[in-house]
Amino acid sequence: MLLNLVYLLALLVLWPWLAWRRVRTGRYRHGLRAKFLGRVRISNPSQKRVAWFHAVSVGEVNLLGTLVPAFRKRHPDWLVVVSSTTDTGLAEARKRFADLDVIGWPLDFTWAAATALDAVKPSLIVLAESELWPNFLAAASTRNVPVVVVNARMSPRSFTRLKRVAGFARRMLFRHVTKFAVQEEEYADRLQQLGVPDVKLVTTGSIKYDGAASRDEQKTRALAHTLGLRSLTPSPLVWLAGSTHAPEESLILAAFARLRTLFPHLRLILVPRHPDRFAEVARLVEASGLPFVRRSAIASPLHEIPAVVLLDTVGELGAAWGLADIGFTGGSLDGKRGGQSMIEPAGYGVPCVFGPHVWNFKDAAKRLVEVGGAVMVKDAAELETELAKLIGDADLRARIGAAAHALVCRQQGATLRTLDVIDSVITSPASARAA
Repeated sequence: MLLNLVYLLALLVLWPWLAWRRVRTGRYRHGLRAKFLGRVRISNPSQKRVAWFHAVSVGEVNLLGTLVPAFRKRHPDWLVVVSSTTDTGLAEARKRFADLDVIGWPLDFTWAAATALDAVKPSLIVLAESELWPNFLAAASTRNVPVVVVNARMSPRSFTRLKRVAGFARRMLFRHVTKFAVQEEEYADRLQQLGVPDVKLVTTGSIKYDGAASRDEQKTRALAHTLGLRSLTPSPLVWLAGSTHAPEESLILAAFARLRTLFPHLRLILVPRHPDRFAEVARLVEASGLPFVRRSAIASPLHEIPAVVLLDTVGELGAAWGLADIGFTGGSLDGKRGGQSMIEPAGYGVPCVFGPHVWNFKDAAKRLVEVGGAVMVKDAAELETELAKLIGDADLRARIGAAAHALVCRQQGATLRTLDVIDSVITSPASARAA
């Protein structure tokens, strides 16, 4: 009950800010009352066993796009329910899993967690990466529902924070998790230092390597047609800057403007990480004076692609990587966010550049750089220098792209290893009794 009080006080303090964000960005407008009360509804007329898969937002939904179909193929007798926390995550989940029940994740009040769990009645809960909420986990434990965290990771920043309250984390979070399917040994070591028993930890690799090999060529071709990419001769060279954060867009636009004076055939596809910044980034591009178009404003296929395309839609980044000749993954230049995934462009064979702050994907970044499948730069100035080299050397682009794609192919198999971890949980005697 103490946590409920803490949450309520936090809501009261944050309410003016949340209301302002709601008006300015459109966030928190949908389903807030249902999340507060834990009201969800699913259809299970055959009373099948239910596997509840949860993804925080779009990135984790994409990860489940690989794992959920594999689980359903292995366990056709189970009903699968998918949830997400954010509006954009829910929208993407409803597109990806149109034949499944997709529900909002309840706020972490005891009544909301209990109501949602009693409505879904899961025999298994699968959480993607790092979404651990104490009241929900305690309610699941009370109902003897096993919880598996898949593609689990523990960033240096999260580790430092949790280390200060390691006792709380063990009591309120980790003891209620049945298994952690961890991306890499370093993350497993950090979880062990926080008190997670070794028996709960299995290193499976990252499912994102498997997802990177699943390309939607038809969607990529359709996007190329829409953007007018195939109408120019000679073909333009496309630099895609994906999942960017402030102030990276300003740095990228300045570098692009200078590079374009040397390479007039260069085009930029700019993809901000968060949808609530689309309008802000559009104003930045407009202020740069570069010819541009917002993807959301294209009603019919363009005659030819302009200098800059602002990809202000959700769910098209994967297809857009198939158009890129050179890539940049955002959140890696300012030291605040730990980088976004460079695995997806690597799967497309895109020679990718990123900044030094990539602790969220430390292992992937390290492996790609070691095999010559990516370039790490220390700042925006070096980013521009390395981009100029790549733009001017087609052979260099081909070598880096081929090395990146080969690494992704070698790292695949995490999905099947993760399914084995899930199977070990749902076939255990305790899980059988709970079911």
